[in-house]
Amino acid sequence: PFLRLLEAQLQDQRREHEEEVEALKNEVDAMKEELEKQQQAFLQTLQLSPEAQVEFGLQQEITRLTNENLDLKELLEKLEKNEKKLKKQLKIYMKKVQDFEASQAAVPAERRHHERNMQVAVQRKEKDFQGMLEYYKEDEPLLIRNLIT
Repeated sequence: PFLRLLEAQLQDQRREHEEEVEALKNEVDAMKEELEKQQQAFLQTLQLSPEAQVEFGLQQEITRLTNENLDLKELLEKLEKNEKKLKKQLKIYMKKVQDFEASQAAVPAERRHHERNMQVAVQRKEKDFQGMLEYYKEDEPLLIRNLIT
């Protein structure tokens, strides 16, 4: 069983390695093609007059900048969509927080009143007796905190 596990892991690693090698070969081939295109364009520009070489260079730069601008525009649109989505989510979460705070504000007011009555009652009872104490399950953390302090 251990050898089979090691063999399976080795096969997985070999498969991953082969996939990586194949991807790198494809990348190298693509780079070779790009290099050949650039060399051909360079040789063509060398055959042109100096004025034509400058104009060709400017056209190449304009094309490059146009492509770069299109890529940036696409990225900007993507980021704007993401921003709108995040703003919507933020509004939803803010509404949930406000609703939660409103519900918590109502409960503590009642609990604070109940706590004051309970503290007063406990203070009086502490002097009178020791023993069992009755409390609501939801008041347990408050009771523990008061006992500690």
